[in-house]
Amino acid sequence: METVVRFRSAVCLLGRFPALAGVDLDVVAGEIVLLQGPNGAGKTTVLRACAGLVPVVEGEAEVLGVDLVADRRAVRPLVGLLGHAGGLYDDLTVAENVRFWVRASGSLVADADAALARLGLDGRLADVPVARLSAGQRRRTSLAILVARRPRLWLLDEPHAALDQAGRDLVDGLMVDAVGAGATVLFASHELDRAVAVAHRTITIAGGTASVAAPEPPAVPVA
Repeated sequence: METVVRFRSAVCLLGRFPALAGVDLDVVAGEIVLLQGPNGAGKTTVLRACAGLVPVVEGEAEVLGVDLVADRRAVRPLVGLLGHAGGLYDDLTVAENVRFWVRASGSLVADADAALARLGLDGRLADVPVARLSAGQRRRTSLAILVARRPRLWLLDEPHAALDQAGRDLVDGLMVDAVGAGATVLFASHELDRAVAVAHRTITIAGGTASVAAPEPPAVPVA
């Protein structure tokens, strides 16, 4: 079974503060893995480290075979991160944002149009500037970019945030579909009842360290 994420005694600093203080972590291909823990525990730092945005200053860290200590930027085309900010341009429309990021990643415009439809952003919403969107519509736009790019590893930070019930259900379906298409999902959430139902396995992050259970073969998530 392919190991997609492998951390050994990984340390990440925010300034001089150890946001991760020696994390051991394994995620295998085809898993949906939930990171849970209190605010400030290090969940977001794990996701950003996996995306090559935060340097690992001690220990070992590999994602999709890329050594993050040696060249963390090399992993960025292979992963998709849904963070709190979203990375959207307010002066561009919904469709322009999605198509811009899809072209930048080397994906097809047809994938962008399909993702807009999947997220309910086609029709009139496609031509609305992002600055005029609600928080939930912004979240859907960021998700559409992720869907269109088809990354091998999905990294989702509170993916249900700002979404209504239909949007939350849609996110769960997107995660299951991504794994069905060959991807792997690592996500952080405080909505534990919903998150545990879709995840194959849960890892607790506390104080910058992880309580890790051995990976198991992916199971069929509860609908």
